Amino acid sequence: MPAPPKLYKVGEIMRHTGLSRQTIHNYTMLGLIRPAERTESGHRLYDEKVFDRLRRIELLKIHRTLEEVREILDAEDAKQA
Repeated sequence: MPAPPKLYKVGEIMRHTGLSRQTIHNYTMLGLIRPAERTESGHRLYDEKVFDRLRRIELLKIHRTLEEVREILDAEDAKQA
């Protein structure tokens, strides 16, 4: 039986990426990243895919607005679905 996937709290993501708590929450509120689950107390938990997604966002936003980044990511997600 495979082990359950590792889920990361916002603080762990901050340590791994150097992004601020506010940036991670903003990206979540804008729909750029999505929590995989929430704890009973409401804390967001993200799976390992969030790290690749955050790297992609940071690269895309160099020359684009966050709205443009969201449109690009939405289009990419639609192709993968």
